[in-house]
Amino acid sequence: MPKFVYIYHAPTPPADAAPPDPEQMEEVMRQWIAWSQRVGKGLVDFGTPLAGGTRVDASGDTQPSTSDVVGYTILEADSRDAAVDLARSHPHLQMSGGCVIEVHESQPMPGM
Repeated sequence: MPKFVYIYHAPTPPADAAPPDPEQMEEVMRQWIAWSQRVGKGLVDFGTPLAGGTRVDASGDTQPSTSDVVGYTILEADSRDAAVDLARSHPHLQMSGGCVIEVHESQPMPGM
């Protein structure tokens, strides 16, 4: 069964933004868990939040990442359409600020 990687994007909150209320965070996590239960056995890696990225170029130079990537999930689905349909009901899309999800199909590596 094909594997798909969800890449979560969200705008960077302003530096002076108040931290989320613990009750709000608990509700958000309940929604994420409910979504993962709908995915069921197809959930390969729930993923984690990501922060503090570093860009590395071909010369080895580094700089802070300016990407709005904030997390990932890996799942199996029958098709790209099925993976996209699961993304459409993901609670990440209900977060404020214009959050989006990219769906990428993982390609097998020859000889691996």
